[in-house]
Amino acid sequence: MRYALLLFALGCLHAQNAVKPGRFHVEHPTLLNLGFEWLIEGDANRNASVEVRFRKTGDSSWRPALPLLRIGGERVYRDRESMTYTVPHGFAGSILNLQPGTAYECEFTMKDSDGVDGPAVQRVTVTTRTEPKPFAGGRVLHVYPADHVGPKQEPSYIGLKAAYYGEGRGDWTAVRQTKAQPGDTLLIHAGLYRPERYNYVDPLSAPFTGTWSLSLKGTAEKPITIKGAGDGEAIFDGGGNARLFDMMASHHHIVDGLTFRNTEIAIFAGEKEVLGAVGLTVKNCRFEDIGAGVWTESAESRDFYIADNLFLGREDRMRLIGWNQAGMRTAGIYPSHLLKSFFAVKVYGPGHVIAHNAIAYFHDGICLSTYGPPDSDPERRSSAVDIYNNDIHLSNDDFIESDGASHNIRIFQNRGVNAAHNGYSAQPLFGGPVYFYRNLLYHVPAGGAFKLSAAPAGILIYHNTLIGEQTAREGYSNTHWRNNLFIGRDTPDRGVMTWANATPQFSSDYNGFRPNKNVSKQYNWLAPSQAGDWKTFATLAEFQRATGQEAHGVELDLDVFEKMTPSDPAQRHHVYHSPDLNFRLRAGSKAVDAGTLLPTLNDEFSGRAPDLGALELGKPAPHYGPRWLNWAPFYR
Repeated sequence: MRYALLLFALGCLHAQNAVKPGRFHVEHPTLLNLGFEWLIEGDANRNASVEVRFRKTGDSSWRPALPLLRIGGERVYRDRESMTYTVPHGFAGSILNLQPGTAYECEFTMKDSDGVDGPAVQRVTVTTRTEPKPFAGGRVLHVYPADHVGPKQEPSYIGLKAAYYGEGRGDWTAVRQTKAQPGDTLLIHAGLYRPERYNYVDPLSAPFTGTWSLSLKGTAEKPITIKGAGDGEAIFDGGGNARLFDMMASHHHIVDGLTFRNTEIAIFAGEKEVLGAVGLTVKNCRFEDIGAGVWTESAESRDFYIADNLFLGREDRMRLIGWNQAGMRTAGIYPSHLLKSFFAVKVYGPGHVIAHNAIAYFHDGICLSTYGPPDSDPERRSSAVDIYNNDIHLSNDDFIESDGASHNIRIFQNRGVNAAHNGYSAQPLFGGPVYFYRNLLYHVPAGGAFKLSAAPAGILIYHNTLIGEQTAREGYSNTHWRNNLFIGRDTPDRGVMTWANATPQFSSDYNGFRPNKNVSKQYNWLAPSQAGDWKTFATLAEFQRATGQEAHGVELDLDVFEKMTPSDPAQRHHVYHSPDLNFRLRAGSKAVDAGTLLPTLNDEFSGRAPDLGALELGKPAPHYGPRWLNWAPFYR
């Protein structure tokens, strides 16, 4: 009888440890990446895995990708808002660095030594997106400002409203008799479009609020395009109003080559639990003297493409001033201040691409909405979002925030210089993964390179060059560090690295560290599952012996760079400029060939192995910011 009970108990344990595959979800494709989620039951001992390989449709050979990340059971919480969320069990991950407009066969193989109870292989074909383009065969409508003189191209209209909805002023503003059609291009000719918003018969038909509400429905094949005509700058000036373009009900619009200024919100595209925009493209535009650039809080917003724009906020341009509550001085010697410009871009929902933008003088640069616990419907989550090749200068808080995201957020090849509090944030993250890779960071005086608080879960930090320390001491889960450079600035009483592991799911290896001088508590370590059990180490060797982590990590110095001087810890309010900084590695330095292979991230390395940090020796540096503009003079 005792033997039978033992067999029964072992059988139950085996059933709990065996993995049972569940729903497999393909996320919204972006131009460069594909994301996937695979729910499971079982695998109580967390030893299941999912291998990934892919190939272009029609190719015979397969390429390996990074494995999916095992997620589930992590508790994400924030006591202040009484928010608690437990991550469902499963796997999630991305196939990275693909080509736009290309079909890929993707194969996923689940393995578990305890057994797989169900189909162990998923194979799907998914096509990456392409940059939205105007419809070549649509009508062209010519829009002119109210004070235009001279000849016009026909059909012509005075103001945007007349071309988009038809004529109508005063009480007739809401009349929509001759709407623009899918595939139409509205060419906005040079001039100033500033509503006389207190004029009952405003010639631009935007009385009282000065807002253009744009709610028509284009299609992916036939978008509605609102584009600068190319005959000079077309300026939309809000006259200090609240919203300039309200596009929260629109589908498939392209806004291209316009200037927005003198408004609190330039383009509003979605209200939480109300309505969101679909397929909104904003590119090659200039935003200045604004409180926020492009903003949606709606889970119904999806598939935005926000690229090659210049965003200039209202914050102090001559000194870096952090924020805090009124009367507090932890932000430095200058008084804390009220917000003048909140963020350049904030989005929620799946499938967004935010790329090649130049951003300066905001509280935050680019944000995902801190939405709260995600919806059970994967189509209503912040997932499959790409943020890359953005150049961010002077943020009073953080450069980029992935806060509130669920799965497959890819933040890569961004350059951030001057952030008062933190660099790249995950506060919180609901399971992940969020990929932070090949990002640059310089001068974050008050906080640290990565802000990991509100118990985020599922963070992959690869190949970043960070001229500053990692200081986050709140617990975070399921975080993995590889091939990064952490360069201490000799900040007094601050170590170069802090690991705050909330669960046993973590790893750190193949990273390079420049310790701060005259600091004894150089490496700070929270042992997993031992709340409050902090240990500190003076050297990397001591840390390696005590924890078993960073077996291949190295200590190094500034001579790993061609030329690099860290920011001065005593000058926390000083403003540095990215064109003056050189992040390139020096040939033969300790950072060269010191990394580990990460498929799809560093396959094309030169030398014996991948280098540490964001820039591989001998490879061209990425282009940060708009591809049509040398934007550095705008913030000198």
